[in-house]
Amino acid sequence: MDNLFESVKLVNEQVNNLVWGIPMLVLIISTGVYMTVRTNFFQVTKAKLVNQETFLAIFTKRSVTKTDDKKSISQFQALSTALAATIGTGNIAGVAAAITVGGPGAIFWMWISAFFGMMTNFSENVLGIYYRKRNSSNEWAGGPMYYIEHGLKDKKGLHYVAKPLAVIFAIFCMLASFGIGNMTQVNSISGALLSSFNIPPLVTGLTLALLASLVIVGGIKRIGQVTERIVPFMALAYIIGGIIIMVVNVSQIPSIFTNIFTSAFGFDAVAGGISGTLIKKAITMGFKRGVFSNEAGLGSSVMVHSASDVKEPVVQGMWGIFEVFFDTMIVCTLTAFAILSTGVHETGLEGVPLVSAAFADGFGNFAGQFVSLAILLFAFSTVLGWSFYGTKATEYLFGAKSTIIYKSIFIVFIVIGATMNLDLAWAISDTLNGLMAIPNLIAVLLLSGTVIKITKDYINRNIKNDNSQGKPLLSVYPDINKEQAKNL
Repeated sequence: MDNLFESVKLVNEQVNNLVWGIPMLVLIISTGVYMTVRTNFFQVTKAKLVNQETFLAIFTKRSVTKTDDKKSISQFQALSTALAATIGTGNIAGVAAAITVGGPGAIFWMWISAFFGMMTNFSENVLGIYYRKRNSSNEWAGGPMYYIEHGLKDKKGLHYVAKPLAVIFAIFCMLASFGIGNMTQVNSISGALLSSFNIPPLVTGLTLALLASLVIVGGIKRIGQVTERIVPFMALAYIIGGIIIMVVNVSQIPSIFTNIFTSAFGFDAVAGGISGTLIKKAITMGFKRGVFSNEAGLGSSVMVHSASDVKEPVVQGMWGIFEVFFDTMIVCTLTAFAILSTGVHETGLEGVPLVSAAFADGFGNFAGQFVSLAILLFAFSTVLGWSFYGTKATEYLFGAKSTIIYKSIFIVFIVIGATMNLDLAWAISDTLNGLMAIPNLIAVLLLSGTVIKITKDYINRNIKNDNSQGKPLLSVYPDINKEQAKNL
């Protein structure tokens, strides 16, 4: 068994290195840069609008938090479920791993990944709403597999590759749901509860499987109802905890920024030179952990955003911008500052124990329990969100009736994940993340013109007050959404 494990680990490492090589990193960042430039830095120039249509809208617009459509979820529920899937162990153990392997500079590249990733996620959500359709249960079904198939089939020379690419994405997504959305999350929970409360991993796995089954079987409506209650509470609690650490170590903030920037570009404080190896490690870990955390480029969260009752693709796109900003720029940054301000990254600790040691600076002996509870909420909500992604991928591949089989297998893997080796689980997740991203990013780049047309149409009608066109031009919207466009 040990030999088999080592063989699987070795093969996966080779595949992982191939998938996450320089070409992959270039594809991820260039897609975000390209969409940022083509939209005239929408995440910056329209930051006020994004804030009004997302965060502030939660408190001012009933239509954002409530929906009368029994087959859809509200915009806030879509965001909560997406954040539930993205705010997971990547924000805690993932950030710790990035700093341990890539140094403090990895955080800078994580920020860069998130800045440009905002527009990648924006584009994914616009395309997701644009190409979604009703399934046999009259529920919205959307995601990369739909805009890959329906968006590329009319592109010259791409008719024959559209469907195969969509199928490839759906297969990788379904498999990834067992890794990034299940095994790594549950494994982190079981490890944290074992160290803090001495709860056996098997007990944790069985308990989580039972709780998850009660939610997952209920579909997106029940998942949305649960996540809109869990996510705000868990995020607020963790943010407050992170802010406390920052206040306690406020004098360290200038040196932290200096450390991050100098490390990001490989400056060797001892030799006074620049290390290419350090730069490569910082960039690689920053992007890998950034993508693992906010999932921009994977095309995963767009599946739940597509289940929203929203009518304007650009509005849901703005929720995608907020999602990436909140996940990485706020939650991940607070974790990084806690680690760097307390100096625990130089103690040799790794993963969750590293973050626990950092929070001990502000919470004392309660730190271990605080981080364990944070991981429990973060990771469990991620499991719920990714179960929906896997369900939608399975539905696309095999039809709606097959989803009950997928859900059953997914629940079983929760128990397996609780007792699995963590290193292998993380490695497999990284590989599947990369394989998911490739067909999705290709489609986003090829359909960038569609994103620009829809965005310009929205800006003309809602920002420039150019009502000469009246409702959205139906020529901008495909037949699949013509009825939806008429209702705008």
